Amino acid sequence: MDVIMSLNCGTSSAKYALYEMKSGTPLCRGVVERVTTGGSFIRHEVPENGEFKKEHECADHTEAIRLIFDTISGKLSADSCAICELKRIKAVGHRVVHGGHRFVKSALVTDDVYDAIVEMIDFGPLHNPANLAGIDACRKLLPSVPQVAVFDTAFFQTLPPKAYLYGCAKEWYDKYGVRKYGFHGSSHLYLSRRASAMLSKHPGRTNLVTLHIGNGISLTAVKNGRAVDHSMGLSPLEGVMMGTRSGDVDPAIIPFICRKERLNAGEVVNTWLNRKSGVFGFTGITDIRDLCARVDQGDESSMTAYELYCYKIKKYLGAYLCVLDYGVDAIVFAGGVGENGWSVRRDILQGFENVGIVLDSKKNRSACGTKAECDISSDDSRIRILVIPTNEEQVLLEDVVAILEDRYDDHTRFSYSFESSSWGTHAQSY
Repeated sequence: MDVIMSLNCGTSSAKYALYEMKSGTPLCRGVVERVTTGGSFIRHEVPENGEFKKEHECADHTEAIRLIFDTISGKLSADSCAICELKRIKAVGHRVVHGGHRFVKSALVTDDVYDAIVEMIDFGPLHNPANLAGIDACRKLLPSVPQVAVFDTAFFQTLPPKAYLYGCAKEWYDKYGVRKYGFHGSSHLYLSRRASAMLSKHPGRTNLVTLHIGNGISLTAVKNGRAVDHSMGLSPLEGVMMGTRSGDVDPAIIPFICRKERLNAGEVVNTWLNRKSGVFGFTGITDIRDLCARVDQGDESSMTAYELYCYKIKKYLGAYLCVLDYGVDAIVFAGGVGENGWSVRRDILQGFENVGIVLDSKKNRSACGTKAECDISSDDSRIRILVIPTNEEQVLLEDVVAILEDRYDDHTRFSYSFESSSWGTHAQSY
């Protein structure tokens, strides 16, 4: 049995999963938490055996991945065994957050690709070093196994200049590459293809607004299967208010707070705007379920945060309907909140009835917690409203396998198994 491994390394974590290469059947998944910070432990789950947890110090990502390998091969416990031999792993697919303008698709990690990811650290200082640490560890522990980088930013390389350029001095773009890049690309790709299948339309003739709403939130305008605008920017900080991120703010706030709090710009951006703003900045919590419970109890700060949260998303949704000239086939909700937050969906969509988006309140409530694709539109809604559980790992898996089999191409010329089979093995370019 040949196996593909997916790996998503954060600054202090390493999430992983194993899949049978031919069928895509998941064999196990888990996470090592508190890497480098002390008190490390692994949570590991094999479908038929349940969850396995063990404390084990991991001073770096190499130790974390060695712990993962010992766990999946059954060295730590027979109950944790997913594969008998590590040689069954035929490739490791790594989520890489920032590929800049260099990558329009996933890529086999050669020395040149590795160096390019290093170059992108300026754009992704919080994420790319951790992603590289995962690649380094796998190269060390599985030196003969191919490594594949799957870039968050690749799906958005179809944005036109009017969408990706900022209104600042163009020489910043010319000299330093300052532009909108976008994130959650694998999610938006999956959502756009599944929505096309649900609508029985070719992806190249489908217009959508996809909403990935979790702790991080992004929206994408998709025209004829291609991303044409996106809410996140040079970094994931731009866009709507999120769990801990501020989203769009007046840049003049940064030097103002620097003066008032005697901080430098990096501290304001990385500590405050990235980690201590958004819902957390108003309430001290990030879980939207807890926020909704506090709203029901009449907590004033929570009510303000909830109103802001929904309003900012609603404003971007309205803008993207305009970007698509109101010729939209569907609005697609995904992510933990997008899939389960019936009240959030309701409050985002309230008022859009005049442009043909009509929610069925009963369907909206019943869609929560089903982990199933749902159409929650009213029968008279001109624009469909879909809830689709996203599956970024399926995109990663199929990209990796296609690269190994030398049949891969960028997403405008490549079809996935989760699309309608009538489009064929390889899509016509669109």
